[in-house]
Amino acid sequence: MARTSSYVHFHDIPDVVLAIIFSLVVDTRTRNVMSLVCLKWYLLERSTRKSLTLRGNIRDLFLLPTCFRAVTHLDLSLLSPWGHPLLDSSPNPLLLAQLFRHAFPSVVSLVVYIRNPSTLHLLAPQWPNLRHVKLIRWHQRLPTEPLGSDFTALFEHSGMLSSLDVSLFHSWTEDLPLAIEAYPLIAASLSHLNILKHSSAEGFKSHELLAITASCPNLRKLLATCIFDHRFFGFVGDQTLLALASNCPCLSLLHLVDATSLSNVRPDPNDEGYTSEDASISHTTLGDVFSGLPLLEELVLDVCYNVKDAWPALELLNSRCPRLKALKLGQFHGICRGIDARPDGIALCQGLESLSIKNSADLTDKALEAISLGCPRLSKFEVLGCKKITGKGMWELTHALRKTLVHVKISFCKNFNAVSSLQAMEPIRDRIERLHIDCVWGTFNNSENQTGSSSSQEPGESYNLQARKIDMIKEEKRLKKKSKSHFHDVDDDNLFSSRTWSKLHNLSLWIGVGELLTPLSLAGLDDCPILEEIEIKIEGDSRNQQRPCMDSVGLRSLACYPRLSRMLLDCSGVIGYALTAPPGQADLSLWERFFLNGIEILNLKELNYWPAQDMDVNQRSLFLPAVALLAQCRSLRKLFIHGTANEHFMMFLLRIPTLRDVQVREDYYPAPENDTSTEMRVESCRRFEDALNSSNRHIPD
Repeated sequence: MARTSSYVHFHDIPDVVLAIIFSLVVDTRTRNVMSLVCLKWYLLERSTRKSLTLRGNIRDLFLLPTCFRAVTHLDLSLLSPWGHPLLDSSPNPLLLAQLFRHAFPSVVSLVVYIRNPSTLHLLAPQWPNLRHVKLIRWHQRLPTEPLGSDFTALFEHSGMLSSLDVSLFHSWTEDLPLAIEAYPLIAASLSHLNILKHSSAEGFKSHELLAITASCPNLRKLLATCIFDHRFFGFVGDQTLLALASNCPCLSLLHLVDATSLSNVRPDPNDEGYTSEDASISHTTLGDVFSGLPLLEELVLDVCYNVKDAWPALELLNSRCPRLKALKLGQFHGICRGIDARPDGIALCQGLESLSIKNSADLTDKALEAISLGCPRLSKFEVLGCKKITGKGMWELTHALRKTLVHVKISFCKNFNAVSSLQAMEPIRDRIERLHIDCVWGTFNNSENQTGSSSSQEPGESYNLQARKIDMIKEEKRLKKKSKSHFHDVDDDNLFSSRTWSKLHNLSLWIGVGELLTPLSLAGLDDCPILEEIEIKIEGDSRNQQRPCMDSVGLRSLACYPRLSRMLLDCSGVIGYALTAPPGQADLSLWERFFLNGIEILNLKELNYWPAQDMDVNQRSLFLPAVALLAQCRSLRKLFIHGTANEHFMMFLLRIPTLRDVQVREDYYPAPENDTSTEMRVESCRRFEDALNSSNRHIPD
């Protein structure tokens, strides 16, 4: 072999090849580091950047960089002050809009916060080749604006528009149908439409949904919030579903969700799982809809009202939608009978790679067994609000799918606590990458004693989990026969706690207000060497709770994860008193201290924090105890507060030596229209950012 010259330099690589290498690097901070190597690399990095999110204050927009001329995706939704009208800060808004076009001439994908229609009237003409647009608005729609006016400018000037996302854009449901019908050429060119309203409790009525789909026959992806309750005018039923399939036969993604499903209200664990009303959807109609959508690859039907004995219709999915890869069903019952563990119903969809089952009242362990045998390609599996399944059934499923399953979510299930959920994951502990469990700390004995509600377990018998594990490892043939042994109580020393979760990098937790995170590591989740991100959702009414008896929810217990660097701490589901609480109860400032105490010992680089709320005054504010604790996070680089904050409190955060990026985002509906004197206003935000970016602050890196 010829000897490689030791004098070959990285700069000897042809510029074309080097440009391709740079274009393959996606991480923003890595690209910024690469640009510091030399001038050539700086120019090359800037010329190959395709995606850019602008930060900074809107008063400095005249300083827009002009070196990112190849950027095709531009995000303008996170400029500061967050939610402020984008161009109103300039004495000449049109000139500023033209400056955007000069700085980013190649933009075809745009994300922008639209406080009022004038922003789009100025920006849309600057990029006539826009193909993908996402609009964001959490503030209330101006009632004086004509119907459809929010979309007029966009449709007038974006003749090549193919994708529109208004899932985070608050508007009336009457706005979009009128605008789409007024611009038939734009409607015909749309292939992706996301009208899944997260900013409103209203869903699209049947006639509005049909008007949209009739005008957009070439849609390939449709996500929409609907009304499935037949007691309301404009509900979605058989006729609407059939017409929708006829209007858009090329759909590859269909996502229909009832508006009440987005409220994330935790179901009552003691009810049977059935709603008082049935959806007006028949099995015959479902079969006809599936036949009319042969290209379907992803289907979500979360109707929130009973669809009973659904297995005959779901059996048709495999033959009539052969490309189906992802399926989510909400409030569908009888989706799989699981008789003698033979696949039927949903278990016949052999090509499924992702399956989510929500509020299926009669889903049993036998059904899980049939699904694990009939859907061998599943890599993602979620069960929410299913009352009859037990740890036995989940353990059988994870063992059967141990070669493919990497993403699991178990939530709101009556027979699962944190310990039983983790033990059910034992067969895939060394493979699972993403996991969600509920931090319910009942004893394991009590959890398993409830499994008598499952049809797969006979009264008086117990299941030996350890013996089952050993038997199935030694004799693979027993997997098909599914031995009839049953649970028995697991030893107190936690059988599987010494095993390592070697690939788990994302962990999601739900916890009730007043509960603790401390037992998490003791439950078997103590060894996660590459866990980088954790999401914690805390919910409950603190007004019904006594003062916390402990000093912390237990964030310091997360210090056992050495690579944990990102956290999403969502306390927006906690309701309490923002002002003075009645005697014997704690206001939200004390609860925030309880939630955040101990966070200072974690080596976090990025934190998203949603403060608790007082619904009576629509206030989600950061209190002094929370700011004092956050200011002690010495390694924090990015901090995003999804609420409001006092300017004086925010100045405490300047004590964090590594802090580079901070923003207060009121991204909840309805976002406050007028900031009070105690919260971050335009000038308050300017003063804080000036102090944050001051040359007197020395950033270690």
